[in-house]
Amino acid sequence: MTVLDSDVWSGRFFSGGWRSSASEQPVLEPATGDRLGTIGVVAPDDVRRAAARAAEAQREWARTSPQQRAAVLRRAGELFTRHAAEIEDWLVREAGSVRAKAGFEVALAIGECFECAGLPTHPQGEVLASQEARWSLARRRPAGVVSVITPFNFPLVLGLRSVAPALALGNAVLLKPDPRTAVGGGVVIARVFEEAGLPDGLLHLLPGDGSVGQAVVEAPEVRVVSFTGSTAVGRAIGEQAGRLLKRAHLELGGNNALVVLPGADVAKAASAGAFGSYLHQGQICMTTGRHIVHAALLDDYVAALAAKAEALPVGDPAREEVALGPIIDRRQLERIHRIVSDSVAAGAKVAAGGAIAGAGYRATVLTGLTTDMPAWQEEIFGPVAPVVGFSTVEEAARIVDDCPYGLSVGILGDVGTAMRLADRIESGKVHINEQTVDDEPNAPIGGVKASGTGSRFGGAAANIEAFTETQWLTVRPDIADYPY
Repeated sequence: MTVLDSDVWSGRFFSGGWRSSASEQPVLEPATGDRLGTIGVVAPDDVRRAAARAAEAQREWARTSPQQRAAVLRRAGELFTRHAAEIEDWLVREAGSVRAKAGFEVALAIGECFECAGLPTHPQGEVLASQEARWSLARRRPAGVVSVITPFNFPLVLGLRSVAPALALGNAVLLKPDPRTAVGGGVVIARVFEEAGLPDGLLHLLPGDGSVGQAVVEAPEVRVVSFTGSTAVGRAIGEQAGRLLKRAHLELGGNNALVVLPGADVAKAASAGAFGSYLHQGQICMTTGRHIVHAALLDDYVAALAAKAEALPVGDPAREEVALGPIIDRRQLERIHRIVSDSVAAGAKVAAGGAIAGAGYRATVLTGLTTDMPAWQEEIFGPVAPVVGFSTVEEAARIVDDCPYGLSVGILGDVGTAMRLADRIESGKVHINEQTVDDEPNAPIGGVKASGTGSRFGGAAANIEAFTETQWLTVRPDIADYPY
C-alpha cells in the first residue's frame, strides 16, 4: 500500500471520506512546472457543511477514552515512519525541498505524533483552594472545532503541529493547506490519520482560495483558529477572529538576526550563518535574515560566508544533488531578485550570488548595507544573507531590536556575553551558539511583535493552552443552603 495513491485523492477533498469536488487544481512541481496530479478544491458552502459535521463528530470524540485517542496518534507516527520515503519524495517534488530538508520534516512529523500521543493522559487541570466546604477544580476541556491554516514552506510539519495536538486533546479539525502544497500539507495528513483509524468527521481537508480561508475562520462551530503564515494575512485573521470572539493563534513572519560576537570562530560562524540563511532556499519564517557581525571579524566573516555561498549548487532536487532547490513560484522568485536589485541600486554590494538560476536563486551575500535598505528591512523569504557590522554589545542589541519582527535570534561566541545580550532583546526564541532555524516537537514555538501572538505550538503546556478551554468545577457533598 502507498499512502499517497492518487486514485484515492485525485480531484477530491476529504470531509467524511474522499469526496468529488466541483472544481480542481493542478499540483505543480516548482522546479519544472510539470503537473504532478490534481487536487479537489472546495467552496465556502463545503466548509460550512464540514464544520457542522466536525462539531457533531467532536462531541463523541471528546468522550472517547484517553487511551483510544493516544493509540490513534501512535499509529499515525508509525505510518509516517513506514511511509517516510514516499512522503519525502512528495515534499521534494511539490515543495521544492532538498532531500535532507524533506527528511528533517518527516522526522519532525513522526516526533510530533509520538509527542502528542502523551497529551490525552497529561495532567489537564488544578485543584484550587476554596473558602467554601467543597472541592474546587479548574479543568481543561476540548475547545471544540479548530481551524488550521498553513503555508507552503514546511507544509507537513506546520500543519501537523496543530492538527496532532488538537485531535489528541479531543477536538475536531478543519485543515486548509496552502494550495501550492495541498498534497504534502494536506493529503498526507488526511491519509495517515484515515489509515490510523481516526473516526469519520473529525478531520476535514479543505483546499481552496482566500474565500475558503475566510470561511474556516467564520464558521460558527469553530472556536480556535491556528494560522501560520505572513504577518499581513495573520493580522487580517486576528481582526476577523477578534470580531467573532474566537481565539487566534498566529505564528507569523520573521526577519531573524544572527549575532557574531568578538572572538567567535569565524569558520564555524560562517557555517552556521550559511545554514540559517540558505536552508530550503531561505523560505522559512526562522531563516537568518540579518547577519550582525563584530567589526573585528566582519571582513573575514563576509569572505567565509561568500565562499560557502558560491559553493552551493542550485537546481532540481528530484533529479540532481543540490543544496538549494527551486523557489516556490515565479512571483516569489522575482520578488527576491527585486529586493536584491533595489538594495544594490541603493548602494549595497553583492559579495556572492545575486542572480536567478532557472527556477531558483543563487545563495547571496550582501554587504555595504544601511538599515533602511529593502534587503535589511523586509522578510525576503529567499536565500539572501545581508551582513552589517557592530562595535559594542549595546549596539548589537539595538540593531537586533530595531525590527518589527521578533521570532528567532542566534548568538555565536562567548556564552557569558551571549547571555547578557539575550536578556536585552525581544524574541520568541534565542539560540546561543546555534543559528536561528530550529524546531523540536516538545519545545514551544512562537514570536512576539509582528511575528505573532507568542508561543502557541509545541510542548504539553503550550498545546494544552492552545487547544483547550478552562472550566471551573465545584463539588459539594450535599446541596448548599441559600438564604432565599
